[in-house]
Amino acid sequence: MQKHNRYLVALCGVLFHLMIGSVYAWSVFSKPIMAATSWSESQISFAFSLAIFCLGMSAAFMGRIVEKYGPTTTGTNSAILFGIGIAGTGLAIHSNQLWLLYLTYGVIGGLGLGSGYVTPVSTIIKWFPDKRGLATGLAIMGFGFAALVTSPIAQKLMASVGLEKTFFILGACYFIVMIVAAQFIKRPRPNELPENLQHIQPKEATGLQMRANDAVKTPVFWGLWFMFFINITTGIGLVSAASPMGQEMTGMSAGIAAILVGIIGLFNGFGRLVWATMSDFLGRPQTYSLIFIVDIICLALILLLHQQLIFSIAICILLSCYGAGFSVIPAYLGDVFGTLELGALHGYILTAWAAAGIVGPVLLSYTHQVLGSYNVTLIVFMIIDLISLVVSLLIKKHIKNLQ
Repeated sequence: MQKHNRYLVALCGVLFHLMIGSVYAWSVFSKPIMAATSWSESQISFAFSLAIFCLGMSAAFMGRIVEKYGPTTTGTNSAILFGIGIAGTGLAIHSNQLWLLYLTYGVIGGLGLGSGYVTPVSTIIKWFPDKRGLATGLAIMGFGFAALVTSPIAQKLMASVGLEKTFFILGACYFIVMIVAAQFIKRPRPNELPENLQHIQPKEATGLQMRANDAVKTPVFWGLWFMFFINITTGIGLVSAASPMGQEMTGMSAGIAAILVGIIGLFNGFGRLVWATMSDFLGRPQTYSLIFIVDIICLALILLLHQQLIFSIAICILLSCYGAGFSVIPAYLGDVFGTLELGALHGYILTAWAAAGIVGPVLLSYTHQVLGSYNVTLIVFMIIDLISLVVSLLIKKHIKNLQ
């Protein structure tokens, strides 16, 4: 029986997330789509919101399918759905049918995102019990960095072959890369891990192996869900308004604000790897508490000191914390509940992403529209981060009670 290479599994997981993470490059297509169709900016942006919502909600049951049928099956399913969703977007633009855009990019593509997002993460954790944080950080970093890769490629394609064919080409490329990568994403068979890794326990792991349906009945799971929800609500709210916020609060020019948006994308990506790797040494509970402490400090600096440099540094650090939430939470779940049904658990907790994707941007944009200032929203973000910090400290006691 041929042994699988755990580093090859990890590489294919990174490639997989690099493909589906291209969803973050949607803004590159907004103006070209507006020029080619009769759709408004808000109608086009809703397709992205719908895709993220379907990602979060579908991940809940796709995680269960990962455990039942294996990551290769869900990865193949993701490749088909995401490829169809992207290629179908070109067809929707060609026919100028808004409902078709929502069906292809939003629903079909979103379902592909959900099944693809949970496919590699729980699998890679099982291959790297000694470096859970680093392993998940690498995979999820691919999702965070994807827009930096996709954006320039999409720009060149649109300039050379046109908007509609760009989606056809991208859909085909995503499908090919994902379908091939999925065949190498396999769970370790019994005794396939190196001898020195078979019984290793990460720092502060409970040693439990709980079923997902039992884990979701515990206060610990819902404490983690709440912490994850607040972390994303703060981060996604800020990323949705970083440019106008910088211009309004510090007098930053539109050009500098645009450059800053690109830079915070790097911090979002690298934050996933750096914080997750740090969690291997500090432990997941301490890391999550530190994330909320850093959030509160950076939000206070933005609120009190309206200076461009301080704003830029603080927003970059905040977005690294936002990325950190995604990469640390799977390892945290694995430490507390074990890896027996980690794919299902990871899927369940991603419903917090679906909820936060709506709450964060809406909360920030609505309060700014009504009050004409970002100050109130920043204070609200500080308060909910403080509540989450308290939860992160209290949850340690409940984790001990599980053992």
